[in-house]
Amino acid sequence: MSKKNILILPGDEVGPEITTEVIKILDFFNESKMTNISYEFGDIGGASLDKYNKPITDETLERARKSDAVLLASVGTPKYDNNVRELKPEHGLLVLRKYLNLFINIRPIFVFNTLLDYSSIKSDLINDLDIVIIRELIGDVYFGEPRGFKDVNGDRVGYNTMLYSESEVQRITKFAIDISIKRNKRITSIDKANVLECSQLWRQTVDRMMNDHNDINLEHMYVDNAAMQIIKNPKQFDVILTPNLFGDILSDAASMLTGSIGLLPSASLSDSTGMFEPIHGSAPDIAGQGIVNPIAMILSLGMMFEYTFNRQDLSKLIKKSVDDVLQSGCFTKDLSKDDFITTSEMGDKVLERIKKLC
Repeated sequence: MSKKNILILPGDEVGPEITTEVIKILDFFNESKMTNISYEFGDIGGASLDKYNKPITDETLERARKSDAVLLASVGTPKYDNNVRELKPEHGLLVLRKYLNLFINIRPIFVFNTLLDYSSIKSDLINDLDIVIIRELIGDVYFGEPRGFKDVNGDRVGYNTMLYSESEVQRITKFAIDISIKRNKRITSIDKANVLECSQLWRQTVDRMMNDHNDINLEHMYVDNAAMQIIKNPKQFDVILTPNLFGDILSDAASMLTGSIGLLPSASLSDSTGMFEPIHGSAPDIAGQGIVNPIAMILSLGMMFEYTFNRQDLSKLIKKSVDDVLQSGCFTKDLSKDDFITTSEMGDKVLERIKKLC
């Protein structure tokens, strides 16, 4: 078994707490000879600002590039909210995504049947829900230039540039097509082509890419309608293809179909590497209290095994173990306000179930 190396970035606020729980599982897999993975730790976001006055260092970027995969917990802390853009914690994450060329973001949206009644949506609308959001991750308004502030006739103005090249749209569309072929051959492409030239190019490029795939059912949908439809009738979707900004918004909205944002993982991929992280933020309001839900982080570990190490067996084992723990009635505070277990207890229970299933 070849040895693999991963870089773990605990990040800020609740990040170190949820990182501890995945380390338990990684250590068990290694001790049981199921994997041969070494890991080291690095700093990003506020943790990096504390030490180096930079949200990510060149050394950390290089360590990430040389690793087989990156496991990231969370980025962001109110301590640095008033910093200039280049010294905000979140800027470190954007730099890392760009440096590793992580243009593909995969966000699966699914519901554990045990939690059907925990969603604010009627259970018949979300039972057996299985959506995957394919989000372009290193283009759009987050990375467009020029950007900044200026004075216009004595009035302070902030401005950003939303842009995409055809090549950027082509490569993310190709990935969505490949995923769709393995699923139900349905793609909903999101844009705002009735208003934005950037979206018009997006739609035109997607259409050209789909000319060679008449077996795939393609639908275009404006982002405002998509925001409504994903709540009104989520099971109409299968693969959602979306630009960066719209995907950021829609995936967080879709996460609430599941009952808690603390349940969903994500993968960010390039042609050669991957970074895996929960879709939730750093949750400073509950940091240090031992009540954050570690399941999204644990399932992100599962996505790492699936997409980087081709170990679907371990990915399925992790997801099955999480499902079994939830079916047993064990919930963290985000799912049960009165009778809940701690972050550490949830990690222990998932690990205990993994051991029993091995």
